[in-house]
Amino acid sequence: MSTHPHLLAIATAVPDHVLRRDAVMLGAKRVFAGSAGEIDRLMPIYANAGVEQRRSCVPIEWFFEPHGWAERNRLFLDHALVLMEQASIKALAAAGLTADQVDVLITVSSSGVATPSLDARLMERLDFRRDVVRLPIFGLGCAGGVLGLGRAAAMAAGHGGAVVLLVVVELCGLTFRANDQSKSNVVATALFGDGAGAAVIGPPGGRRDAPALTAWGEFTWPQSLEVMGWRVEDDGFGVLFSQSIPQLVRERFRSAVEAFLARHNLDLGLIDRFLCHPGGAKVVTALERAMDLPEGSLEDERAVLRDYGNMSAATVLFVMQRGLGGGARGRLLVSGLGPGFSAGFLVMEQR
Repeated sequence: MSTHPHLLAIATAVPDHVLRRDAVMLGAKRVFAGSAGEIDRLMPIYANAGVEQRRSCVPIEWFFEPHGWAERNRLFLDHALVLMEQASIKALAAAGLTADQVDVLITVSSSGVATPSLDARLMERLDFRRDVVRLPIFGLGCAGGVLGLGRAAAMAAGHGGAVVLLVVVELCGLTFRANDQSKSNVVATALFGDGAGAAVIGPPGGRRDAPALTAWGEFTWPQSLEVMGWRVEDDGFGVLFSQSIPQLVRERFRSAVEAFLARHNLDLGLIDRFLCHPGGAKVVTALERAMDLPEGSLEDERAVLRDYGNMSAATVLFVMQRGLGGGARGRLLVSGLGPGFSAGFLVMEQR
């Protein structure tokens, strides 16, 4: 395993504002009051989402007023960089490294737009070398954390043992549009939270406790572009969720996993633990059924969803941090689902 890149450290960061479920439900009734009584019919969504609280970069009062695209993106840039810096500093410190020892800097986000890119902006806040290789990734949505880890592992392996810093940030709350009365927008208010994660990938050195990243890959289903994503509206991103996502997971996820594992001479019987992007409570249950896991097996996923909500690409880093911190050992399969409709996979070996 010493020839593989290793996960040297992982860290997370969240903004200060806490949005609790009861307050969000009251806020939803206020915002969606004009939807001809429909919001009362949809209120069970909040109880069934599995989210008791989540973090936000803006206070709850912000969501009651209209906001334009320029304001949303300005807030995204301001708050995203703060969280990225916090997560990066913690991850580098945990790995025993400094910013100038990073060879490759990868940033992942789909909830705001940045040109210059987020990695270039982060370089103005931390002391990276000026020749660091940069890779900004946009548009992978909830699968971005896993796919970003795969890109980081590939670059670490392909650059002769390079040290790679992956930073993932999503401020999903800023995409909420009060004039959007769609069910997808209601579901988003029940699920979405803000957060960031950072991971350091590179040669293990003397770190025997660092998990080896031994395989990574992905699968995109055909004719699935409308399953999940953003619609670009005049005042920002409009959320797109298909009601069929849990069914797609139950019926199609397992075959994609098995094909990925087979390409790496593995099968499900050789996987000791799953660490999945939770998406929502129904998706977690669908993942358990697809993989023939006992109900309740994905406890770390449910705990992260409960305490932080769905932070899109960043969420899986919270699940990994919780799972590894709780003693997950053996061969671990990390997965995430996102727009495309796509699945990302990563195999870690923690002995």
